[in-house]
Amino acid sequence: MNSLVRVAPAFRDMAHSIVWASVATVDPDGRPRTRILHPIWEWDGTDLTGWIATVPTPIKRAHLDAHPEMSVSYWAPTHDTCSADCAAQWHTDDETRKAVWDKFLHGPEPVGYDPRIIPMWADGPTTEQFAVLRLRPYRLRVMAGTVMTKAEGEPLVWRERETA
Repeated sequence: MNSLVRVAPAFRDMAHSIVWASVATVDPDGRPRTRILHPIWEWDGTDLTGWIATVPTPIKRAHLDAHPEMSVSYWAPTHDTCSADCAAQWHTDDETRKAVWDKFLHGPEPVGYDPRIIPMWADGPTTEQFAVLRLRPYRLRVMAGTVMTKAEGEPLVWRERETA
């Protein structure tokens, strides 16, 4: 098992280079649904936190009310892949929404962007159509494409705690 200190920076770097992720949630009846979202990740040397700026649709709300977890998966044409299984929490307070808006606005390329390009967010971070999801990973996996295509190296995996 790898340590978070080793895996989190590798995950963040690969995720930010790929940018767009397939994100899965589960509805109240146990059926999964995926969507494409654009998380930004922060690593402070101890904790990895993901932030997603999104429209708080009734479907997303119902899924996360029933099962407050998300699986986030990235893939690049080189077959580099990384994934994070996370606890997810809504933030709709103005302070957090403004802070996360600024994280995207001033984020490093290619993951940073001006959220106002989304028409329903033209009025800024306090519009009702703008909400934030905070992600706390409990499992990370990072695999360079060469692990699969050339049998070079091995995936990096971190779990918050081992299960029996």
